[in-house]
Amino acid sequence: MAIGMNDLKTGLTIEYSNSIWRVLDFQHVKPGKGGAFVRSKLKNLRTGAVNEVTFRPGDKFEQADITTRPMSYLYAENDGRVFMDVESYDQINIPDEYLTNALKFMLEGMEVKITMFGNEVLGAELPSTVQLKVTETQPGIKGATATGSGKPATVETGATITVPDFVNEGETIIVNSEDGSYKGRA
Repeated sequence: MAIGMNDLKTGLTIEYSNSIWRVLDFQHVKPGKGGAFVRSKLKNLRTGAVNEVTFRPGDKFEQADITTRPMSYLYAENDGRVFMDVESYDQINIPDEYLTNALKFMLEGMEVKITMFGNEVLGAELPSTVQLKVTETQPGIKGATATGSGKPATVETGATITVPDFVNEGETIIVNSEDGSYKGRA
């Protein structure tokens, strides 16, 4: 379905310039002189790059048919990860390059949302928060509060995050999967 600049909205996925893009932000501009246009911020779902694009009234593009399927992460294999579709039980291998951000906080058995364009995998979306066990950190400081500067801690996936001084090895913590920030104890 062909759409134009007036049909843009946040979250819409479009086929533009030989790639798949998600509209992050847009603004209709009506200058005093000349025709109106739309200034937009688009994220390339294949590369992760964010570009600012200006659309004019005659510009047309196709809405991308993106599907999101719930899948369960099973195990690592060579340079990829094996996932199972929770509805059909089909298994697919997704190369690590499509999962760069998700790999930091993904555990075996975790359910994730896999974004696809036809049969092409575009990425994986984790739950907004994940519970991870602290495997390595400096000993906790007695009487420390959450407002201190924090210390580095390695979690069971191998990612390093900053945690408050009172967190000890072996504790399970809640981590924001989008930015890797500490949210609390589990």
